[in-house]
Amino acid sequence: MTDASVTDRPALAVTGSTGWLGGLVARDLADRGLPQRLLVRDVGRAPDLPGAQPVQAAYADRVAAESALAGVETLFMVSAAENADRLAEHYAFIDAAAAAGVRHVVYVSFFGAALDATFTLARDHAATEQRLRDSGMAWTFLRDNLYLEFVDQMMGEDGGIRGPAGEGRAAVVAHEDIARVATAVLIGPESHAGQTYSLTGPEALTFAEMAAVVSEVTGREVTFHDETLEEAYASRAVYGAPDWQVDAWVSTYTAVAKGELDGVTDDVERLTGRPPLSLRAYLESKRG
Repeated sequence: MTDASVTDRPALAVTGSTGWLGGLVARDLADRGLPQRLLVRDVGRAPDLPGAQPVQAAYADRVAAESALAGVETLFMVSAAENADRLAEHYAFIDAAAAAGVRHVVYVSFFGAALDATFTLARDHAATEQRLRDSGMAWTFLRDNLYLEFVDQMMGEDGGIRGPAGEGRAAVVAHEDIARVATAVLIGPESHAGQTYSLTGPEALTFAEMAAVVSEVTGREVTFHDETLEEAYASRAVYGAPDWQVDAWVSTYTAVAKGELDGVTDDVERLTGRPPLSLRAYLESKRG
C-alpha cells in the first residue's frame, strides 16, 4: 500500500482498475494527466500508471474501505464481481463512502435497472442505485446495455448461440464507449449530478441478427437457437453453477425477449462527441 498520507492522496478514486472497465478508465485518466487513487484488493495487481496511487480496499470490508476512501471527493464505482452476496458488498461500500465524506459516486449500473426487472442482476443494480440516492452523496448512474464484446463469446463449439430470447432486441454497447463516457463524467462530475445515462450501441439487434453479423465478418457459420426455458436451464445445468447464477444467465435472454434491453439512446455520442461502435465495426477492427 502507498505510504502517502490521506491528504497527499488523489481526491479522485477508481475501483476495478484490474478489470476491463476500471482499467480502461484508469488508463484514460492517466493519459490525461489526472491523478487518481486506485482502490484494489491486491495492490500488487494494480496497473502501473503515472499519477496513480494504489490503495488496498475491498467492498465487503467497511472499515478498510472507509479508511481507503478518506479524502476522496469523486468515486468511480464499478459493480462488484457477480456473487451471491454482491448486493450486501455494495451496501457496505456505499455506507463506507458516505462515512468517509465522499461527495459524488459515479456508479456502473445496468440498462433498465428496476426492482422488478426480468434480468435478476438488474434488480441488484436497482437496489444499489436506491442506496446511493438515500446516501446523501451526489450520484450519477451509467446504465450499460449488454456488452457487444460478449456476442462472439456466446457461441458453443458448433457455432450456435442459444437462449430464450425470441425476436427481442438488445442495443449492445462496446466496453470502450462505456469507458469514454465514464471518463467524461469523472472529469466534470458536478454537471452530471443526479443524472442517469442509458448507454447503448448505435442499433438494437436480435440474436439472430447478431449471429448473422458475426458470420459475415468472421466467415464462421454462426446461428441462433431460440431455446425454451426448459432447454435453457437444462443446457446450463452441466456447468454446476449455483441456482442464482443460472437464473442470471437465463434471465439475460428472457429480458431481451421481453424488450427490456431494446431502445437506442444518444447518450454515448452526446457525452463523448463520438458515435458508439457497432458490432460489425468492432468485429472488423479485431480482424485488423
